Amino acid sequence: MKKIVLTGGGTAGHVTPNLALLPSLVERGYEIHYIGSYNGIERKLIEDAGIPYDGISSGKLRRYFDLKNFTDPFRVIKGYAEARRLMKKYRPDVVFSKGGFVAVPVVLAAKHYKIPAIIHESDMTPGLANKLCIPSAAKICCNFPETLTYLPEDKAVLTGSPIRKELLEGDRLTGLQYTGLSAIKPVILVIGGSLGSVAVNKVVRQILPELLDMYQVIHICGKGHLEESLIGKPGYVQYEYVDTPLRHLFAAADLVLSRAGANSICEILALRKPNILIPLSAAVSRGDQILNARSFEKQGFSVVLEEEALDGTTLCRTIRETYENRHQYIQAMEKSSLSDAVGTVMGLISSFAEA
Repeated sequence: MKKIVLTGGGTAGHVTPNLALLPSLVERGYEIHYIGSYNGIERKLIEDAGIPYDGISSGKLRRYFDLKNFTDPFRVIKGYAEARRLMKKYRPDVVFSKGGFVAVPVVLAAKHYKIPAIIHESDMTPGLANKLCIPSAAKICCNFPETLTYLPEDKAVLTGSPIRKELLEGDRLTGLQYTGLSAIKPVILVIGGSLGSVAVNKVVRQILPELLDMYQVIHICGKGHLEESLIGKPGYVQYEYVDTPLRHLFAAADLVLSRAGANSICEILALRKPNILIPLSAAVSRGDQILNARSFEKQGFSVVLEEEALDGTTLCRTIRETYENRHQYIQAMEKSSLSDAVGTVMGLISSFAEA
């Protein structure tokens, strides 16, 4: 039986592509182990999936001053020692890393035992954790054509991001029944990310009277961001968070309004949903969402509305124009070669594990 160690953590985006690979790995008979942080978000997600989980010490390498910069290097060293012990214990044939700082000691430990490691970079430019892993990686998967220029030519592979199979199995009627909406008016799905988006929420609610004349709105607004005064408003439904039914909400949507996290927009691409991307401002991020969004815009998949330009007028106009031209975005997405990331990544895994 072939063995694989999966790793990645810190955010859901560093875990969900690993979860997307699980059915194919199980189907091919792999023995699967997961290495993450002791108490990160990845632990519950992986344990809920029934995969054996090992936690290791994890530290973050920051580019700014923080007192933890003096203690976290020792956590990284400890994590490396722990990862080496786990590699020696499991002796996997291959390691697949989705990134995050917990993955660094795992990839380095794999190199120590000459175990091939495949890493995946979601964003346009590699983050610091993956930059540290690149010299030790056998292959580097990425989502955007532009990313290839930042990676070693002999290691880089344009794969797209593995998407959970169940997300592609949504049913429009089930989504409409779940939300209580009708099939008469088109549906806009607003997704602010796992924590929601105060700026997007505010503007969407500001223009609700105009929107509800022509559309219905499903609003995933984030924990603690429900607006009680709008509960029960005809044509508008809001949720703090949606898990399993999300596939049906996507199926019901005619247009998606979203942030531009790499995994989220790759899901939108796989579902062929016309979309408007509002990337996080560079003032509160390293600007990766802006680069992600601009790449999708350049490829004809998306319309981009920068947060600095976001107000009721610009959002109303952008929604109207995007919906009117929705077929051209659908056609562009249908031509994308990144529709089977799971198959492509599994091909890479097999080429090393079964060599």
